Amino acid sequence: MKQLMMIGFGAMAREVLALLPVELSLKWLLVPASRVAEVQAELGPAVTVLSRVEDCAATPDLVVECAGQAAVREHGSAVLARGWTLGLISVGALADEALARDLRLAAAQGEGRILALAGAIAGIDGLAAAREGGLEAVTYQGRKSPQSWRGSPAESLVDLDGVTEPTVFFSGTAREAARLFPANANVAATIALAGLGMDHTRVELVVDPDSRRNQHRIRASGRFGELDIALSGLPLAANPKTSTLAALSVVRACRQCTDPLVI
Repeated sequence: MKQLMMIGFGAMAREVLALLPVELSLKWLLVPASRVAEVQAELGPAVTVLSRVEDCAATPDLVVECAGQAAVREHGSAVLARGWTLGLISVGALADEALARDLRLAAAQGEGRILALAGAIAGIDGLAAAREGGLEAVTYQGRKSPQSWRGSPAESLVDLDGVTEPTVFFSGTAREAARLFPANANVAATIALAGLGMDHTRVELVVDPDSRRNQHRIRASGRFGELDIALSGLPLAANPKTSTLAALSVVRACRQCTDPLVI
């Protein structure tokens, strides 16, 4: 049986654990030092709960991150330098050029691999394929309710209490969006990495008073033709700020680790 290391143990990680393929077992879990005893007591002796990558003496078949951009900064290089495969759900962290460079260097030196997971969106396979032969333009639009934008810089860009119709409050590059809206950056960053890059992918962020779901739309064109994909996502019941599909994309990476047929 193959063995998994997971970084983080919040709502997403718990969903992933509940849906793990039977051929893959959670063996190691990384959490902040202050939570080690609590999580160890919850999970029991079958899982070793750690606060540092360096304390794992064996080799996981896969490491998946479910803990946010800060965890990528803290643990990413250590994982990759050991030659392990790291599945990232917090892809927005790669908008930081220095961090992306450090992770690539650690992966190259240690012969590790970075898997940027699709997360809350669909169509990344087609977008990445189109890039191989003449991708010309990519635009991503993220549309959410006023409540979903609270606590973000959107509060200083648009009147969330007074908006009465769909309103674009940000238009810029994927890199700019990732820096300004780190909690909402993963989708834009993933699309950028699959397509034209952080500085040539256009991003629009919209507040919609009639929206009840997080809505994502990708438009792309090039020698391949045109691509137009829309997705209306539901959040996890345990955490309304976390996309259900994002958690399921981590489960898919776990299944790909064990399945001889990969799609």
